[in-house]
Amino acid sequence: MTSLKTLMLRSCNLNGQLPTTQGFLDLKNLEYLDLSYNTLNNSIFQTIRTMTSLKTLMLRSCNLNGQLPTNQGFLDLKNLEYLDLSYSTLNNSIFQTIRTMTSLKTLMLRSCNLNGQLPTTQGFLDLKNLEYLDLSSTTLNNSIFQAIRTMTSLKTLMLQSCNLNGRIPTTQGLCDLNHLQELHMGDNDLSGVLPSCLTNLTSLQQLSLSSNQLKIPVSLSPLYNLSKLKSFYGSDNEIFTEEDDHNLSPKFQLESLYLSSNGQGVGALPKFLYHQFNIQSLDLTNNQIKGEFPNWLIENNTYLQELYLENCSLSGPFLLPKNSHVNFSFLSISMNHFQGQIPSEIGDRLPGLQVLFMSDNGFNGSIPFSLGNISSLQAFDLSNNSLQGQIPGWIGNMSSLEFLDLSGNNFSGHLPPRFGTSSDLRYVYLSRNKLQGPIAMAFYDFSEMFALDLSHNNLTGTIPEWIDRLSNLRFLLLSYNNLKGEIPIQLSKLDQLILIDLSHNHLSGNISSWTISTHNFPVESTYFDLLAISQQSFEFTTKNVSLSYRGNIIWYFKGIDLSCNNFTGEIPLEIGNLSMIKALNLSHNSLTGAIPPTFSNLKEIESLDLSYNKLDGEIPPRLIELFSLEVFSVAHNNLSGKTPARVAQFATFEESCYKDNPFLCGEPLPKICGAAMPPLPTLTSTNNEDNGGFMDMEVFYVTFGVAYIMVLLVIGVVLYINPYWRRAWFHFIEMSINNCYYFLVDNLSILSKFGFS
Repeated sequence: MTSLKTLMLRSCNLNGQLPTTQGFLDLKNLEYLDLSYNTLNNSIFQTIRTMTSLKTLMLRSCNLNGQLPTNQGFLDLKNLEYLDLSYSTLNNSIFQTIRTMTSLKTLMLRSCNLNGQLPTTQGFLDLKNLEYLDLSSTTLNNSIFQAIRTMTSLKTLMLQSCNLNGRIPTTQGLCDLNHLQELHMGDNDLSGVLPSCLTNLTSLQQLSLSSNQLKIPVSLSPLYNLSKLKSFYGSDNEIFTEEDDHNLSPKFQLESLYLSSNGQGVGALPKFLYHQFNIQSLDLTNNQIKGEFPNWLIENNTYLQELYLENCSLSGPFLLPKNSHVNFSFLSISMNHFQGQIPSEIGDRLPGLQVLFMSDNGFNGSIPFSLGNISSLQAFDLSNNSLQGQIPGWIGNMSSLEFLDLSGNNFSGHLPPRFGTSSDLRYVYLSRNKLQGPIAMAFYDFSEMFALDLSHNNLTGTIPEWIDRLSNLRFLLLSYNNLKGEIPIQLSKLDQLILIDLSHNHLSGNISSWTISTHNFPVESTYFDLLAISQQSFEFTTKNVSLSYRGNIIWYFKGIDLSCNNFTGEIPLEIGNLSMIKALNLSHNSLTGAIPPTFSNLKEIESLDLSYNKLDGEIPPRLIELFSLEVFSVAHNNLSGKTPARVAQFATFEESCYKDNPFLCGEPLPKICGAAMPPLPTLTSTNNEDNGGFMDMEVFYVTFGVAYIMVLLVIGVVLYINPYWRRAWFHFIEMSINNCYYFLVDNLSILSKFGFS
């Protein structure tokens, strides 16, 4: 294969040294070699020493370690234009090794553990033809700018997450790279203002400075002369308003602008936006902007696709553009102060919407019918408004809809009779409304559904038996309703559930031995799925507090809440096998029997509440091995024996965690366990009535006898010490005897009639 020009062996499980005697050295015409994602060693460079025609060499994530060789042919690759050694453990000798690669145009050294200062005397300055340099995720300092000062052909410089500190340098070469088209310096702890010398970078098209501590004026005035600038990423910095907001028109026409901040007030929208006509993506999230919705932005920028104005303090009515904009696909105006009704023609003016987030505002009225005409809508969030009426049935016919959140409104009536069978709904949040009636068949065919939240409504009836059709369900929240009956056995078939909340209902019967999955399910990788996951949220009571969980964290939170129902019987031993569970709440039921000893296997648990039941027996002593436990309560039961040892987490639990267990003793309870105190038998019961009258008769007799003797002893001691009380006592006894005598004498004739003499 001497004529072979391209060879790709990516992820082929190659291990160690490549062969030097099997023809691999004869590939003299090879121009493209990709060995990425294999486990190799530095002998690879001896193997490729004769590939003098090589132009592209990719060795990404090949476990290369230490110093690259200088005497094994690597220096002879004078035609090499593209070199990727990313994700290797190298040192600064790499720059001495590549000093003769004068044809090199692209050098990728991302995450190579290079430390500190880059060399200025080992050939790095000779790479005059280099156009693309990626040193991201490598620990560097500002000497990098001195090291690259002669790379006058450089077009792209990637320095993301390099631990650069301090101000952007103005005298060490950065501003001399006048051919630079892309500069990425995000996440570097940079501070200060934007240097004025950035205007020297007249070829700059993309500038990324996100996630630093820079002071960036919302007007972007330091960048006005960059006529070729198309994208600026400045989010997560200090965005401020200049005293004199420029009326000048900038030379650039931006396509992307990301200026989300940490909540500083910037006043009105920057004036330069009135002169922009090519914007496709605009993000001003968390800037406290005053005024109404800028519908003129959509009208002026006909190619606008994405607009993020979340948490911007905008108010008044929601104003639509005058004409239809088919390119507009993403609108987020959540957490503002908009009021009034959602315009009825929204679906006609914005027919290409894929994502619509309007939560946490003051919208009222009903959901406009025109939204049902948007066939491309995938995510729809109107939560936490004042919308009312019934949930329209046409929502179920939106074939592209995957994410629906209508929680926190005033919707009433029944659930829609049935969502369309062609729907792709995976996340449904309808909590905190006034919905009534049974769950019925609304979600009968939704096998791909991940999350269903119907909590905090007035739903009645039973949990439907078709629940097992939701075979991919991860989150099921039905708390704070009026559901009754037993948990259907079909629920145990949902083997991917990681969180279930059935609390505050009227459910009864035994707790089923279903299994909460212990796997950490991977977060979906597509753009939309990541967006939907970041938006979804739920309320779950843990650590005695009802908290709202949002974003990726919910995929790692596993819990069961069956509290405040009418469940009876014993706690299934199988629950103790849920080793990854974070919260378990079975309180306020009528559960009987002992606490399962298998609970000592719940190594990840943070909150365990078994209070207000009829549990008996001892607390398993091995519970002290639950080192993550922060909240623990077994109060108001019939537990006996000694409390767990006061070690580790259990040293922090107070008396209230154990109170109202009459036969429980030991710290932190005031009742001290007696040295000779016999162990009490574990009593079980088969019904609530027996447990309700629970009493140990042996204990009763012993306690009564001891109390009787103590009373006699106390009376004797008192009479011995106090002569006045002693005389009064004897007088009382004498009078009692006399009264009894005369009573018998007076009534003797009556008693004789009944056979007493």
